[in-house]
Amino acid sequence: MLKGQSALVTGSTSGIGLGIATALAEAGANVMLNGFGDAAEIESTRASLAERTGVQVLYSGADMSKPAQVTAMVREAEQKLGHLDVLVNNAGIQFVSAVDEFPDAKWEQILSINLSSNFYTIKAALPGMKARNAGRIINIASAHGLVASPFKSAYVAAKHGVVGLTKTVALEVAETGITCNAICPGYVKTPLVEGQIADQAKAHNMSEEQVVREVILASQPNKRFVEVAELGALVVFLASPAGASITGAALPVEGGWTAR
Repeated sequence: MLKGQSALVTGSTSGIGLGIATALAEAGANVMLNGFGDAAEIESTRASLAERTGVQVLYSGADMSKPAQVTAMVREAEQKLGHLDVLVNNAGIQFVSAVDEFPDAKWEQILSINLSSNFYTIKAALPGMKARNAGRIINIASAHGLVASPFKSAYVAAKHGVVGLTKTVALEVAETGITCNAICPGYVKTPLVEGQIADQAKAHNMSEEQVVREVILASQPNKRFVEVAELGALVVFLASPAGASITGAALPVEGGWTAR
């Protein structure tokens, strides 16, 4: 479906980002991975994905909080892959605290990685996309880009910002062959969330099943986690010709969370 295209997925050495990169590679796109982690494990992941799918898989260790590194990563993807057709902004971090106790450094870090990095990748990628009159920009926001929860001020602010940035970019390129959309997932069972489940079960003397249903998934009416494969499939659809008329959208994938 995407044979001959090239994609960059930020924050893709594990979890949601790796699932999205895998889906794009399986659809035929060459992919550049990005993120932190053990160097040997990242190389194993990169090599395995390339061997299994038969596409070119690269890796950039760019720090998404550093604008110069973000821009250089986009340029590297364009040079090594020939062009950049699909940009997926997925990198993100979280920190939970009351507003009046929120560490200044954490606020700045979350906005930098979760929001500003999207601006810098898009700014760097758009000239090439405009020159070819084609491109797909897909920002992984969150249900928290549409609604709020207490103690997540920086994350909610950043994800609302991602949705706003998405709409603005979509309007600016509306008469080109470029689209820009945001995907807004609910809770996905990543290693990070699994750790939170175990920690809360111990802290509150609850079973992990109770924590999942009564705490983690309290806001998701369908009471099940979003599957990484579901997000990957949606990204592939948006990146395909079938997604040509979908732009400026914030697409909820959260089991009915924002329908309340």
